[in-house]
Amino acid sequence: MNTLVIYTHPNHQSLSYAFLQEVLRGSRENAEVTEIKVLDLYEEGFDPVLVFNEQKRRRDMHSDPRLAVYREQLIWADRIVLVYPIWWGRPPAMLMGYIDQMFASGFAYRDKGGMLPEGLLKGKSVVCISVMKGPAHYPLLWLGNAHKILMRKALFNYVGIRKVKFFEFGSMESPRGKHERKLQQVYRYFKTVRG
Repeated sequence: MNTLVIYTHPNHQSLSYAFLQEVLRGSRENAEVTEIKVLDLYEEGFDPVLVFNEQKRRRDMHSDPRLAVYREQLIWADRIVLVYPIWWGRPPAMLMGYIDQMFASGFAYRDKGGMLPEGLLKGKSVVCISVMKGPAHYPLLWLGNAHKILMRKALFNYVGIRKVKFFEFGSMESPRGKHERKLQQVYRYFKTVRG
């Protein structure tokens, strides 16, 4: 099981970074995990800005040589783990810029002329770990579960990834946020998860 962890937070003193460490600790103790790679989008200096002009066309994005290493990481991965905060009800712009560029037609999916495309990333699994200041039920009650719908249906199911798990932790800026218990929950999951 090859695991690609995509970390999206500009601060390595953050709670998101603490969750990243638990993902890595649990994965290293899991006998099914063959190799782990971490892509820290901020540390990498990933450019999330889309540019389309006469020289750079959207339909050619799937073969952009600047993104080749990131495409290779996604192909290599059996499990993709995303660790990020929820800001304004959605993942950070840096992660969305990565998604816009990486999950391109011709690489992540292929149009078949019908309503839904052919997903080209079948067989992979995804785990989304997100933290937010607001209460845990805020995304469901106030936003109609927009974050999970965006990630599961509009993105991962669209490209053929059916196995998507969420750890969506709320009230994380509160002293009553049960941080240690949630960190341990993530550690135990990655230590024992199969397939």
